Amino acid sequence: MRPIPSRLQSGPFTRADARRAGVTSRMLQGRRFVRLHQGVWCLAGHEMSEHDWIVAARLALPECAHLTGITRLQQLGLDFGPRQPIRFVVQGDLHLELEGVFLHRTTLLPPTDDVGVTVAAAYLSYCAHARVIDAITVGDWLLHHHHTTIEEIRALALSGLWRHGADEAVWVLDHLDGRSRSFKESELRPLLTFAGLPRPEANVPIDVHEDVVVIGDLVYREWRTVVEYEGSQHQEDRSQYSSDLDRYALMRAAGVRYVQVTKERLGRPQTLVGEVFRTLLAAGYDGPPPRFDREWLLLFRSVSTAVGPRRDRIHRRARGER
Repeated sequence: MRPIPSRLQSGPFTRADARRAGVTSRMLQGRRFVRLHQGVWCLAGHEMSEHDWIVAARLALPECAHLTGITRLQQLGLDFGPRQPIRFVVQGDLHLELEGVFLHRTTLLPPTDDVGVTVAAAYLSYCAHARVIDAITVGDWLLHHHHTTIEEIRALALSGLWRHGADEAVWVLDHLDGRSRSFKESELRPLLTFAGLPRPEANVPIDVHEDVVVIGDLVYREWRTVVEYEGSQHQEDRSQYSSDLDRYALMRAAGVRYVQVTKERLGRPQTLVGEVFRTLLAAGYDGPPPRFDREWLLLFRSVSTAVGPRRDRIHRRARGER
């Protein structure tokens, strides 16, 4: 039996690749190879990575198809969202179905780079179908890591509101905060604001009347109240745990109230919001209590639902309305 060339053993390849390596079409039909897409194979037994599946999709699609949406954003190191379907966009009326791949067709491609569409364009595409809370989480991450800016996203969206996700992205921008340092912080902040509580500042210094800098996750400066997310590292890392004890001692001594939030408490969001409200009341807050009505429910629905039907938006713009 002819040995399989090493260049075909490390991942997906095309029929042309196989031919150049001396593997015939008849050999490809044997048990030693697995067909992934039309014209794309890999060695039987090869464990496909996420990267391999993207490579396989690229090989099966024409060069004019570009990575978009959450798939493009994950190439930046974003560990969030589904890995499939792998999302591509193509200009024109190309009809091609590949398992595990979603191909969006558009009349005019957004800006592209050497990976796919640009980060701002990929975020527009993501906002078209994402939940509000997820679009905020991803948007915060992109801003915090300096992959794009609010100005860049807004400029692209407003330059073509007909684009898939443009209206949605513009709507989300007011809820983003690039100072957020973790996914959980980005989930926690809108839980408070969409319930009607004031918007806290993210990761700003707290005055503890000492010559030391103490940073709070979510800070209500006016009411000297802090909401802190306690990830698992706060319990597992003893140095972090000890540092936290010192921080909270400084807060108590300075009269700063705080609410500690864990993953489990985040899973009971209404109860959590209620506790933050009661803590604010004790600090002198005299605003209305939280509400868990329409705006709160929007947080867990698609951005498109929050923005409203596309046809209504088009009609409003035609009449010169916002």
